[in-house]
Amino acid sequence: MNIHQLIEENKEQFYQDLNEVIKIKSVKGTPEKAAPFGRGPKEVLEKALSLSKSYGFETSSVQDAVGYAQWGKDSEYIGIVGHLDVVPEGTGWSFPPYQLTKKAGRFYARGILDNKGPIMACLYGMKLLKEAGFVPKKTIRILFGTDEESGSSDIPMYLSQEKPPIFGFTPDCKYPVVYGERGIVNYQILTAFDTQELNQLSNINGDQAKDHVPDQLAVTVNQEEIMVTGKRAPSNAPELGENAITLLAEKIKTNQLLTGELQDYFSWIVDSLANQHNGEGLALNFEDEDSGKLILTPYELLKTETGLSLSIAIRYPVSVTEEEVTETLLRQLPKNSEMEIVRRIKSSSFPKENPLVQKLSAVYEEVTKEDGSPVTTTGATYARFMPNIVAFGPSFPGQKGIAHNQDEYMDERDLLLNLEIYMRAIIALTE
Repeated sequence: MNIHQLIEENKEQFYQDLNEVIKIKSVKGTPEKAAPFGRGPKEVLEKALSLSKSYGFETSSVQDAVGYAQWGKDSEYIGIVGHLDVVPEGTGWSFPPYQLTKKAGRFYARGILDNKGPIMACLYGMKLLKEAGFVPKKTIRILFGTDEESGSSDIPMYLSQEKPPIFGFTPDCKYPVVYGERGIVNYQILTAFDTQELNQLSNINGDQAKDHVPDQLAVTVNQEEIMVTGKRAPSNAPELGENAITLLAEKIKTNQLLTGELQDYFSWIVDSLANQHNGEGLALNFEDEDSGKLILTPYELLKTETGLSLSIAIRYPVSVTEEEVTETLLRQLPKNSEMEIVRRIKSSSFPKENPLVQKLSAVYEEVTKEDGSPVTTTGATYARFMPNIVAFGPSFPGQKGIAHNQDEYMDERDLLLNLEIYMRAIIALTE
């Protein structure tokens, strides 16, 4: 079987089929009957299952939350778990976000990298293997989730009716094999201020959400309109962006735009958070050999009726506990503050010596000629929620900060390289 030739002869049809999935705006919406995450995620799931059926695979949908395409009849199966939901497109695109656009060897679209492109590459790769006559000795399932971007509540719905895979991977992270994922904890810090003092500030407006570094904020300070513009980046790679929250605080601190405790508060933001992505400004600079340094990202600053609310996301090394992070942070809060945890995801780890992990590492090394030693990640994938799953691709070493941004992209060469890696992974795991 000549995998390179198979891919080359069929790539244009793959792009057409991928575009059918890309063009559906699968952002989480209002729950409806038979659409637990809204109309868009349900519609894209139906499209993926329709394509799977046309490729000759058995299909099923579990609680309208997770669908799958199955090759084989055994109840025990190898699983490939990806997702079809996407984050909102945001603004500033140079290309239509819901249309697969190719320019200078690069594809642009919301979801081309995270995660429609990679999971559809897995499905299409399975189709090409089937048509070429390969017969797997183990059953394989491609699973299509629809709520990964909003908390992965789709996976418990699936597991309530189906057995987990005996092993598998999610193509929603990076290469090589990712055997460990850091813990994640998000805090909301509520700081109270005197009403008269608080009236110096208007509401703070901007695109603020836990998945990215905010890039633009606007506020009126003592009748003076202030706007700051930074650079958006994924919240797990804050060093690639410029955070509008700390930029605003720096402007207020430098120009003494406020008075009293409110001015002190913005000085605290600068001193504790500005360009201190590893928590060093809050004595949170934990690190270990396997997972590196803690990562801290302020992602939302809001005015409330009684004060200001600051939300921060922390990704901590696998050897550190959430309790250690919380206790340390509590000692660093500004005056008149209280704190609550608004999101927590414990760290996860899979034995990197596992023979099937080693098979994936060998596939990666064979195709790329690069070191395939298993690694850890700052991201959060389905591997935390689905038993027996590791993360495997699609981003190659050095590629960072592409997902969740405007003009999300994937080079055509990399998309096809992923297609080859995933085809060889399916062979290796099912022979």
